[in-house]
Amino acid sequence: MSNPTAESNIRPPPDRELVEIADYVTEYVVTAGEALETARLCLLDSLGCALLALNYPECTRLLGPVVPGVTIRPGARVPGTDHELDPVTAAFNTGVLIRWLDFNDAWLAAEWGHPSDNLGGILASADYLSRRNVSEGKEPLAMGEVLAAMVKAHEIQGVLALENSFNRVGLDHVVLVKAATTAVVTRLLGGSRDHIADALSQAWIDGQSLRTYRHAPNTGPRKSWAAGDATSRGVWLALLTLRGEPGYPSALSAKKWGFYDVSFRGVPFRLQRSYGSYVMENILFKISFPAEYHAQTAVECAFRLHEQVRDRLDEVARVVISTQESAIRIISKTGPLYNPADRDHCLQYMTAVALIRGRLTADDYGDQAAADPCIDRLRELMEVEEDPRYSRDYLDPDKRSIANAVQVFFRDGSSTEKVEVEYPLGHRRRRSEGIPLLLKKCRDNLSARLPEERVDLVLDVCSDLGRLQAMPVHEFIGLFLPGK
Repeated sequence: MSNPTAESNIRPPPDRELVEIADYVTEYVVTAGEALETARLCLLDSLGCALLALNYPECTRLLGPVVPGVTIRPGARVPGTDHELDPVTAAFNTGVLIRWLDFNDAWLAAEWGHPSDNLGGILASADYLSRRNVSEGKEPLAMGEVLAAMVKAHEIQGVLALENSFNRVGLDHVVLVKAATTAVVTRLLGGSRDHIADALSQAWIDGQSLRTYRHAPNTGPRKSWAAGDATSRGVWLALLTLRGEPGYPSALSAKKWGFYDVSFRGVPFRLQRSYGSYVMENILFKISFPAEYHAQTAVECAFRLHEQVRDRLDEVARVVISTQESAIRIISKTGPLYNPADRDHCLQYMTAVALIRGRLTADDYGDQAAADPCIDRLRELMEVEEDPRYSRDYLDPDKRSIANAVQVFFRDGSSTEKVEVEYPLGHRRRRSEGIPLLLKKCRDNLSARLPEERVDLVLDVCSDLGRLQAMPVHEFIGLFLPGK
């Protein structure tokens, strides 16, 4: 006799969303020249950001093994350091370094994020595999595998972000880092299509990070290590699955208990496009300064106004910033700013520093730089308003602009012109202008930790896509180690 109150225990087939990603990771061959060329720039840029982050003790205190003194051989190395760790811990270390200064690439849509965060897990896993293979007399892993994994991780994170807003339900975008890393690392480690679907189900079942550490009144340094945590978790879930841990086929869609009903207001994911290489080809680089990406064009505007304003700071009556709705929602704030993480997620602070100093560097977020009373005085005079066109164009797939405009008004009734920038320097529409400056940024960042002849070698290797693709992963990582 049937019991109408009992739940059916018949397992369904895996959720379509899990299968589509698993099919993409196992079957799609990355051949697009633009995607691979952009991936090599992304790789170089991310490692430059990682090495620059080693200058900051707040970052380096997080690095190393979980238990001091533990070394794994052959393990995964952490660029710029002497650490040799298990792949999970190495992924955390490398992910923290890449993300720490908010200077790596970005992706903005209904959700935002930084797809190069996945490099923590990809590089740690690939270095470990390549070194293990060599120790066992096998062929090392080539960097071409890393570049292809980067394109796919960017695509998974970015396509899921196009029309699915995790921030609107209070979840942090690093959930997408965890999902993307889980998928591509499971494949790197030798997993099948079914393994990938199983591992992905684990990623969605995990408890997800809340965004409160990115927002007033709780903004803090966790936002700089959250992606390292997510990419390392992806490696761990991949390893668990390959040990035989089963998946959960309706992890997303299960009524009452699945991700959609518990965490996403019962709404299934919407996909604007199929998976390919779109995201890597359209990725946004941060080139001239480290700043949350919704503020990049506001800072560019402020740079252009610096000469007109710097000698009249005491005469300023108000500063009007016209921006997109997303910027208002996540980085517009008033009141005290308690730490560098708070300041680099404040639209008003970044714009004020750029107006006053005509520059914005990582050091400008430190306590000493922030003690300048002129910054807070200018912040208090700022009015932030939404321009509906900016908000529309931000989500337009043919534009994806990140527009801001800034205008300064003085007490005598005069004003500067209203300076508008719709596309930041790192946008695809400004690639020809941006790439030479991106390469200069990379050289400067690498020079912070490596001798000049090594910097030249790294740039030479990365300038030739074919040579880079053929290079063994462990040899490539060796270029970024001290004393090598």
